[in-house]
Amino acid sequence: MSWYVLEEYRQVLLDGLLITIAASAASWVIAMAVALVVAQLRLVRSRPLRAFGAAYVEFFRNVPPIVIIFFFYFALPSVDVEMSPFLAVALGVGLYGGANMAEVIRSGIAAVHPGQLECATAYGMSYPQAMRLIILPQAIRNVIPPLGSESINVIKNTSLGSAVSLGEILGAANFVGSHTFAYSVAFLAAAVLYFLLTLPTAAVVNALERAMARR
Repeated sequence: MSWYVLEEYRQVLLDGLLITIAASAASWVIAMAVALVVAQLRLVRSRPLRAFGAAYVEFFRNVPPIVIIFFFYFALPSVDVEMSPFLAVALGVGLYGGANMAEVIRSGIAAVHPGQLECATAYGMSYPQAMRLIILPQAIRNVIPPLGSESINVIKNTSLGSAVSLGEILGAANFVGSHTFAYSVAFLAAAVLYFLLTLPTAAVVNALERAMARR
């Protein structure tokens, strides 16, 4: 295999790594923000809000993220709304990941004894305060492992950005392969870079889980 291409195109791959990190971070923030809101909507007493939360989850969980990304990048310009590849990927992966994370957080909230919410409101807390200060901290602690898995999925799903010329790891590897025909080396390098991103993420999740268990 032509390993020399890694040295020649090292900066291209490093730039792709940085773009992947940035896209993953933006997608994760969007996903977590959406998940926290939607998970609570799924549990409120208002039937219309519950229906909205359920509709969001069912729609975005059952639509491939690449379709969402293509909608933002290719379809919205027809109504004079243009997005950069980065924004299209961050929104597409974030909204998709938010639906999956919302179900994880909802299960964590449901696992907290309902008497805690009743007790908090009885002592004068509003529903949002009780959720923010009492329920959500316990729920997040309970669902750290599955949230970690979804976070890793967010990182891997940013690879779909290559379909809209984002230039992340997979796009950079494809660029190197198309210019050198050393596709095996280029995609092996991409696999290693994704591994180097996801392995520390898994380690952080495990460390958080152990820390929460001690508490």
